[in-house]
Amino acid sequence: MKFVNKETALELIIDDKLIQRIADYGADKYPNEFGGLLLGRYLNNHTTVSIEDTLLPKKYKSSRYFFERGSEGLRESLELHYNALPSLIYIGEWHTHPDSPARPSALDLKSMKELADDKNVLITNPILMIFEMRKRAHDIGLYFLHKDRLLRYTSMEEQQGWKEKIVYATS
Repeated sequence: MKFVNKETALELIIDDKLIQRIADYGADKYPNEFGGLLLGRYLNNHTTVSIEDTLLPKKYKSSRYFFERGSEGLRESLELHYNALPSLIYIGEWHTHPDSPARPSALDLKSMKELADDKNVLITNPILMIFEMRKRAHDIGLYFLHKDRLLRYTSMEEQQGWKEKIVYATS
């Protein structure tokens, strides 16, 4: 599936099967929040980001309105993906919002800013994927940090004026 940000013309590509896989991970933890890392690569002179995989945390803190990802074992997993062919790099985070909209909270914005400012993280415009998780279905919101704001990617259908939500069933 392809998404675009109107303001910057930046594009994001993610396979429907990966979206469904991530949604299933979130559904397994419903009604608590859950999340993980996004892995991918940049294409076309960094104008397109391709999300190609996810890593799940071994340890985390979670409640209905809170998710804090641990970092145990993630460095090693990231290195394996980086050294593989094709090489995948850390590009951002995803988490669920159980029974709440797929829009970033003030805490989400703060976290993305801290991530971009972290000297150990080599990206300045991290991607944020939020799942509006419901009991039987969900919707996604895709954002990236740009000049201390989270800008939204919209689907090609939305770009063409369709108001249809992208909804995936949970198992």
